[in-house]
Amino acid sequence: MQSAKILPTLDYVSIVASVYQERRAMLVGMGATILAVGLTALKTGAPVLWLHVAAFMVLTYFRDRNVVGFSRADLGPADRARARFWEGRATLFGVMTSGLYGSWCFFSLVIVNDPFAELTAVSVTVAAMIGIATRNFGIDRLVTLQCLASALPLALGLLLTFDSYHIALSALLLPLMTSFRFLAADVRNMLLNAVHERVAASSLADQLDTALDTMQHGLCMLDNNGVIALANSRAQQSFAMIANGAWVGQTFRELILAGAEQGVMRRTTAERVLRMVGDGGGGKVVVALTEAYHCEITISSRGDRTVLLFEDVTARVRAQERINFMARYDGLTGLPNRAQFTELVDADLAGRVRRDEATPVVLMIVDLDDFKHVNDSLGHLAGDKVLAEAANRLRRVVHNASHVARFGGDEFVVYRAQPTLDSEPGLEAQAMLDALAEPYEIDGERLELKASIGIARVPGNETLLDDLIRQADLALYRAKGNGKSQWHEFEEALDVEYRYRQRLKADLRAAVEAGSLTVVYQPVVDLATRRIAGCEALVRWYHPELGAVAPMVFVPLAEDIGLVSRITEFVLDTACAECARWPEGIGIAINVSGRDLRSDLLVGQVDAAIKRSGLSPERLEIEVTETALIEERNLAAQRLDALVSHGIGLALDDFGTGYSSLSYLNELPFTKLKIDRSFICDIARSERSERLVRNVARLGQDLGLLVTAEGVETEEQLEVLADRVGVDQVQGYLFGAPLPASEIRELITSMKGQSARLEMIGREHSRRMNAD
Repeated sequence: MQSAKILPTLDYVSIVASVYQERRAMLVGMGATILAVGLTALKTGAPVLWLHVAAFMVLTYFRDRNVVGFSRADLGPADRARARFWEGRATLFGVMTSGLYGSWCFFSLVIVNDPFAELTAVSVTVAAMIGIATRNFGIDRLVTLQCLASALPLALGLLLTFDSYHIALSALLLPLMTSFRFLAADVRNMLLNAVHERVAASSLADQLDTALDTMQHGLCMLDNNGVIALANSRAQQSFAMIANGAWVGQTFRELILAGAEQGVMRRTTAERVLRMVGDGGGGKVVVALTEAYHCEITISSRGDRTVLLFEDVTARVRAQERINFMARYDGLTGLPNRAQFTELVDADLAGRVRRDEATPVVLMIVDLDDFKHVNDSLGHLAGDKVLAEAANRLRRVVHNASHVARFGGDEFVVYRAQPTLDSEPGLEAQAMLDALAEPYEIDGERLELKASIGIARVPGNETLLDDLIRQADLALYRAKGNGKSQWHEFEEALDVEYRYRQRLKADLRAAVEAGSLTVVYQPVVDLATRRIAGCEALVRWYHPELGAVAPMVFVPLAEDIGLVSRITEFVLDTACAECARWPEGIGIAINVSGRDLRSDLLVGQVDAAIKRSGLSPERLEIEVTETALIEERNLAAQRLDALVSHGIGLALDDFGTGYSSLSYLNELPFTKLKIDRSFICDIARSERSERLVRNVARLGQDLGLLVTAEGVETEEQLEVLADRVGVDQVQGYLFGAPLPASEIRELITSMKGQSARLEMIGREHSRRMNAD
C-alpha cells in the first residue's frame, strides 16, 4: 500500500484514522443517495433500480458497522500494522460503494433510458466522486480505485448510448478523474507540508478533522497582515472571475476591491466582506458574482488568522426565490395570491387615507359559475387548466390600472385604484364576462363556462379592504341570485338585506338553543281508501317580532351557521315520539338536507330517535331531494343504504325540480317517488301536464315505488289523479294544511271513524270507473 510505505507512521496512522471520521456525514450521504435512487426507481418503475436501492441499503449497513468497529479498535498512533488492516477494509468498502454508484449510472443510461433517472444518477455519482477526493485524499490508492470503480461504468454507459455528445462526455471523464487525483494529492501535500513538527496523535487528528471540515468547500486562509497564506483550488475556481492567477501571497483586500471596481461584485458587498474580516469576528455573506452564480462566504477568525469558506449556494438562492414567489403568487395561474393582493390594496388604501384622497376605488369579485361540475365531470387536472386559461383571459381584458389576483378556488378579484367614470366598472366587468364566456378547449373537450361578478365602489379615503370585499361579496351573491352569468354593483339595499340575514342567523341560533321551533304535520292520504297513510313532519319558526319565518328562508340560514343537524335531530325526536301515539299503519316522513346526508351524525340520530320513541322503523320515512344528492353522491348513497338496511323507508322528494336523473332511481334504494306540486297545479287544465304526471307515475310503479302527488288543492286535481293518472297517495291543502300535534291527532281519529264511509265512497268510485 503506497501510503503505508511513503508516509511516516504517525502521519499514516492519522490519515487512516481520518477516513473513518464523520460517521454521521457518511450516513447522511448514503441516505441521500438511497433517496435519490428510490426516486428514480419510483418514477421509472425499473426493477434494476429497486435492486440498487436494496444494494445501497445493505452496503450502508455494513459500512456503518465497519466504522463502528474502527471506533472500538482504539488504534494507537504508532500501530502501523493495524492501520494497514483498517486501510484495506476502507479500500474494500470504498471500492464497493463507488462500483455501486457506477453500476447505477450504467443501468440508468443503458437499460432504464429515462432522462430524470440518468440526470440523477450522473449528478449524484459525480458529487460522490468529489467527496472521494476531499474525504479520502490522504490515501492515494483508495482515491484512484474509487474513481475508477465509479467512472468506468459511467463512461461505458455513456459510450453505449451511441450518441456523439454522450461519447464526448465520456471522454471528459478521464481528465475529470485525473483532476480528482491531483486535487487529492494537492490537498495531501498541502497539509503534510504544513506539519513542521511531529505532535501527539491527538493533535494531528484534530488538524486532520479541521482540514476535512474546511475542505468541503473552497478555503482561503489569511495571515495577520491580511495576506492570503492558503487557498485551495475550489476557492480559486469560485473567484477566478475576480482575479486570475495565484491568490497566495496577495492581499485579500486588494483582490476584493479590484473585483468591485471591475463590476464583478457590488461595492457595498465588497466593503461588507472587508469589514467583517477587519473586525476579527465572523459571519456570513452571500455574494452574487453573476446572475447565474451565488457564493456564500463564511468568515471565522482564531487568533491572528482568518479563514474564509466559499460555498456555491446558487441552487439554494434559486429555491429561496421560488419560495418567495410561491408565498406571494398563485402557483397555478401566476397571479398574485390573497396575501400579496391584500398587502398591495392595504398599502394603497392607507396612502389614500394619509393624502385624504376621496376618488373612488373599485373592487370586483369574479366567480366561475358551477365550476365544481368541471372538476366532477373531467377531473381536477382539467379544472386547473380551466382556471389557468380563465386567469389569462382576465389579464388580457382588464384595464391597465387594474390588479388581478386569485383569491382561491374558482374566485378571482380585481382592484382598480385609478379614477373611473360611472360606467367604466360595468364596462370592464362585462368585458370580463364576455371573455370568460368564450368556449374552453380542454383535453379535446369543449366546455361552456360563464361567470358572475360583484362590484363594490366607494371613496378610497373612507374604506377598508374588508369592507370592499364584503360589499363585493354581497353584490356577487345578488348576481348569482338573479340567475348568474351577470354582474351586479353593490347598493345599500344589499347591506340592509345582509344585516337582516345576520340578525335572522343570530335569532335562529337563539331559537334553537331555547327550543322555540315547532313541528307541524301534513296528512298524506291513500287514494284508494281515502285514509291517512301517514304525515309529513315540517319544522316551523315563529319569530316574536317578525312573525312566521318561511322554512325556505331559515333552513338555508341554518345550513350556513351549522345548525341544520341540530334542527334535523329535533324534528326526528319530536316527530317519532308523536307518530308513536298514532294508530299502527300510519307513518311519519321527515325531510333531511344535503348537509345532513354528508354528515356522520344522520344515521346515529335516526337510530337514537327510534329507540327513544319506541317507533317501529318501518313507520319512519326519510325524504331527500334531488338537489341534496348532487354533491358527494357516493357519500350520500352510503348514508341512505345504512338507513334502508335498518328498515326505514326512503322517498325522493320534489321529483322533477332538480336534475331528474333516472340514475338516482336506479342506483339508490328509494321506496317512494313524490311528484312535485309544480306538475300538479295545471293537471286539471293541461292535457300535457296530465300525460307527464301519468308517465312519471307509471315509471315509479314499474320500479316498484309508491307514487305520491304533492300540492293537491282542488277536487278537480284529485279527480284527474284518481281517474286518469293512477298515483298511490296524495298530499295537499285539499286534505288539510300542516297542523300541530294535537290537531293532527284529532284529524286522524276523526278520519278513522269515517273509514267505513270513505271505503264505501271508494267502492262507489271504483264501480263508476268500471262502468265507464
